Parts: sequence; C-alpha cells; structure tokens
Amino acid sequence: MKKILITGGAGFIGSHVVRLFVKKYPEYQIFNLDALTYAGNLENIMDIEKEPNYTFVKGDITNESFISNLFLEHQFDGVIHLAAESHVDRSIEDPMAFVKTNVIGTVNLLNAAKKQWANTAEGKRFYHVSTDEVYGSLGAEGLFTETTAYDPNSPYSASKASSDHFVRAYGETYGLPYVVTNCSNNYGPNHFPEKLIPLFINNIINNKPLPVYGDGNYTRDWLFVKDHAVAIDLVFHQGRNHETYNIGGFNEWKNIDLVKVLCSIMDTKLGREAGTSAKLITYVKDRPGHDLRYAIDATKINTELGWKPSVTFEQGLEITVDWYLNNQEWLHHVTSGEYGKYYEKMYS
Repeated sequence: MKKILITGGAGFIGSHVVRLFVKKYPEYQIFNLDALTYAGNLENIMDIEKEPNYTFVKGDITNESFISNLFLEHQFDGVIHLAAESHVDRSIEDPMAFVKTNVIGTVNLLNAAKKQWANTAEGKRFYHVSTDEVYGSLGAEGLFTETTAYDPNSPYSASKASSDHFVRAYGETYGLPYVVTNCSNNYGPNHFPEKLIPLFINNIINNKPLPVYGDGNYTRDWLFVKDHAVAIDLVFHQGRNHETYNIGGFNEWKNIDLVKVLCSIMDTKLGREAGTSAKLITYVKDRPGHDLRYAIDATKINTELGWKPSVTFEQGLEITVDWYLNNQEWLHHVTSGEYGKYYEKMYS
C-alpha cells in the first residue's frame, strides 16, 4: 500500500485533492498534514474523515524535527506539497510568515524526503504545487509557459519562487525525483472568503460593499478547483520527473467583468432585482506591486497528459455560487471563527 503525504489538505485546493485521492485510490494510505491555521478547516473534508485509507495529522511544516520524525514513522512513498501561505495582501503585511512557511517549510519537507529516499528513489515522487504569480506580470499580450523567466513582484510570489528553486535544486543536486506545477487562480467550493470570488459572494449575501482594486482591469486566468485536483492526480502519476507543468483554465477575465457576472448570477439566485448587487461595487486604493495580467499556456499538460478543463467559467461560477448559498452554515463558521471548534470536538 502506497503511503502519500498531502500537505495543506484541510485548505481550499488541498481538501479537493485529498478527497479525490482517498476516494479514487482505496489501495493508497493518504496522510493529510495541516497546521489548521486560519485557512485550514477540517469541515472541508468531514465527509471522508472516517475512510479507512485516510489519516489526519495536525502539524507544522516549519517544525523540522516534527517533519523528520513524521517521515521516519510512516516512510512515505510520495509527497504532494500544497501547504502554503497564499494571500498577497497578507504577504505585504507580514513577509516573514511567508518565508517561514513557503521556503523553510518546503526545505524541511525536501530534507526529510531526501533522507528517507537516499537508498532508493524508485517509485518515489515529490510534487510541489506552485503558482503562476512567480512569473510576474504580463502585458496585454502573451502567455506564461514552463520556460518563462521568473519575475516575482510580491513577497508571496517571491516566497513561492524561492521554494520552486529549492525543489529543482534538490532534484539536480541530490537526484530527488520531483515535479512542479504552476497554476492560475482557482475558484470553487470551500474557498476561504478572503479571496475575490468567495469574499464577494459573502458580501453580496450580506449587502456589503464589493471592494475592487484600482480600475478593476487587472486580468486573471481562472480554473475550477476540481479541475485542478484532476490535473494534480494526472501529473503525480503520469508526469515526467524533473519537469514543470503549467495548469490554466484558458479563461481570462478582467476583475471588473468577473464581478459584474457574479453580481448578475447572485441577483438571479437571491431573487433580487437585476443590477442590485452591482450597486455594491466600490473602487478602492490599489495594493502595492499589483500585477496587471496573468495568463497560462497549458498546452504542455494538455498535449502530454490529455488534461483540459471540464467546465466553462460561467458553469463553474454558477456551481460555486450554488455551493455557497447551500452551505451558509459553513460560511458562517469560517467568517466567525467557529470552524476551529470542529478540531477540538473531533480530535481533542
């Protein structure tokens, strides 16, 4: 039975990856390691917590001795590393938190994997999940490819770029078997409401302002989170060692256009007069180092592994809105901090 460690598995993307692996691979033993900071929520995966091939471990990847002992105890065959600080605004306020988790935490995992797989790396894999933000900002034209030079502009993207470099360095220096993926903006169920789409859904429900940075013309490529989980599954099992794969939705939207579509969907779902939610749009002061445009060229993963998004943005957005409207208790727990009590109830 293969033992797979998934870090950050109680978070947004991680919870979807954990669920997919637990259900799809009953012959694997899936270990979900999460520190349960503000964005880690066990309610995201309560539907699988009693599955026989699932184990939750509460712990911090920045704790070197803890990580070393965890690998020694369980002898993992693979690592899918998603645990990270990921919010740009938070990185501007506290860069060191991003250095500790995203850089030092990643190196702790690399060291533990290197030590455990020193005698034989056959059948082993370290999968590092990264972001398109490491590439910096695009102008009106062009796409990020796997060979685009790194040019990070925020403490968050700089910390992720650094962790990417460490993963590749361990592959070149120590022969560690790895793959790296750089993904565009994700959206979907269970997204912590500090990011644009879930924040605005929550604010519309509660008739609060919708804060749009600058002129709202910042452009992002959007990917439905479940499609990202499927891509991670494919790359983990079929991707080539020491390769990078870009994962994108072929789905560019200016922020202001996205918000207007979201407002229209919410008005329909909530039975409000058309244009009601759009009146909540409020333009606010731009944040420092704000990248103008991200756009991923996902040709490589499509050509080599046959992956492509399964839904259009409009379809995925409607699924997402429905999920939040049908799970307002979850939303309340997250916004009020109540979700933290679930761990105490289940694991104290």
